[in-house]
Amino acid sequence: QVQLVESGGGLAQAGESLRLSCVASGSILSIENMGWYRQAPGDQREWVATLSDNGITNYAESVRGRFTIAGDNTKNTVYLQMNSLKLGDTAVYYCNGRIWGVGAPRRDYWGQGTQVTVSS
Repeated sequence: QVQLVESGGGLAQAGESLRLSCVASGSILSIENMGWYRQAPGDQREWVATLSDNGITNYAESVRGRFTIAGDNTKNTVYLQMNSLKLGDTAVYYCNGRIWGVGAPRRDYWGQGTQVTVSS
């Protein structure tokens, strides 16, 4: 079984920074990529950023230049550094991992989500 656990959400004022972390644990054979999605109230879940196993990063246009995704392969951990936060960044942030589990096919796993609230 593979689990993703996020941490680091909270309350910040516009212009401030927050850092999210996500740890993948369990019977992991290989991680293809890890990333972040978010869902604001009343909206669909949207992709934010991805870090591939070859180190390539990709960002949604709405966060490019403000958010940075990074990882620690030794710890199966991915981070999302969020700078210059805006009110529109308020959402529940979900960690996603495309992972081969031991004895299991490659599939997407999700964390439980962590709330990020940006106030003016």
